[in-house]
Amino acid sequence: MSILQSLILGLLQGITEFLPISSSGHLVLAEAAFNLKVESLKSFDVLLHVGSLIGIIVFFRKRILEILLKDRKHIGYLIVGTIPAVIAGFTLEDTIDSVFRGVLPIGIAMMATGVFYLIAERFKLKDKNINAKNSFIIGLAQMCALIPGISRSGSTLATGLLTGIERTKAAEFSFLLGSIAITGAGILQVKDIGELPAVSVSVVGALVSAVTSYFVIGFLMKFYKNNTLKPFAYYLFLIGMIAIALFIDIKYFTPF
Repeated sequence: MSILQSLILGLLQGITEFLPISSSGHLVLAEAAFNLKVESLKSFDVLLHVGSLIGIIVFFRKRILEILLKDRKHIGYLIVGTIPAVIAGFTLEDTIDSVFRGVLPIGIAMMATGVFYLIAERFKLKDKNINAKNSFIIGLAQMCALIPGISRSGSTLATGLLTGIERTKAAEFSFLLGSIAITGAGILQVKDIGELPAVSVSVVGALVSAVTSYFVIGFLMKFYKNNTLKPFAYYLFLIGMIAIALFIDIKYFTPF
């Protein structure tokens, strides 16, 4: 992998981790487009996610400090929301990687995610506070987002809307919940750290991911005040159809 490719992947990660369009799905598709070995780049993908984690911490530093000092029940809600993904990550990680980490399943997952956004916008509830029950339900959505192509931030936000949480509060909870998930994924991948690309390539990717993530979070927190998930649903339909078309073209029409 070249530094330029690392830069592009870091930029892609920083943009797509928080835009509700699936960072993992876009990374796999981009790595495939670069003719990189997707299966061997899982640790690099996690490193890019660590860059996004840095972006989250820096952006929400004041809110995180407030939670730690004054709003400790929110810590409990975040823990409850993390439990489903932790269980699934430990028990189903290898199955998810072998079954879903490919162009066709990602295309299908993206289109399914788009449908879920439209359902959430149509049937969303109002005036509910974050509590243990809806935190756990949001956690189930985050568990499903272990499948590449299903956006973690988008699925948790959409689920928050369906449980009645106000949009910007649901977005904040989604981002903070994601910080725990990313940290956990990074810890699990420490054993594979030797599989990372060269240090310079890895540092560039992580740094670009961190800076991009910070600015994208700021944009989205403003965007969600007056906008819905519908544009992202239509985007996922488009990219999902392109991914499926590419798979069909490569599998059935590429000459041997």
